[in-house]
Amino acid sequence: MAGRRSAGIVLWRSGPSGVEVLLGHMGGPFWSRKDAGAWSIPKGEYDDGEEPAAAARREFTEELGLPVPDGDLVELGTVKQSGGKTVTAWALAGDLDPADVVPGTFEMEWPPRSGRRQAFPEVDRVAWFDLDTAREKIVKAQAAFLDALLETRPR
Repeated sequence: MAGRRSAGIVLWRSGPSGVEVLLGHMGGPFWSRKDAGAWSIPKGEYDDGEEPAAAARREFTEELGLPVPDGDLVELGTVKQSGGKTVTAWALAGDLDPADVVPGTFEMEWPPRSGRRQAFPEVDRVAWFDLDTAREKIVKAQAAFLDALLETRPR
């Protein structure tokens, strides 16, 4: 059986202090009181029959409730997160207002062993960050995408 795989998009723009990236704070009770290392690019899992770039576009829309901005995707590579999930990401120049985000939801048993299922947002906050701040916020393995973005983005 293949390991879990996700695909996502690093949406970036030029801001007052240079490059800014859009990150989402992971939703659900496990992440509610965490900040550093609790933000991620919009991403999600895909199956063998799906093209990773198509999955990245689909997951962006599912997680944020907004269409993917127009533009060409530039592959940034693949990383393996500490939990074993492999994530492939693409850069996309674009802009959106975090206030417009309507996040998708997921269900889980909460509290644990209670037999009750609750719905939680996939992301509970979305914000633009300069690269230095993004490095503090993003899931550790995904910081490699920020480095790759600097190497691949048009000047």
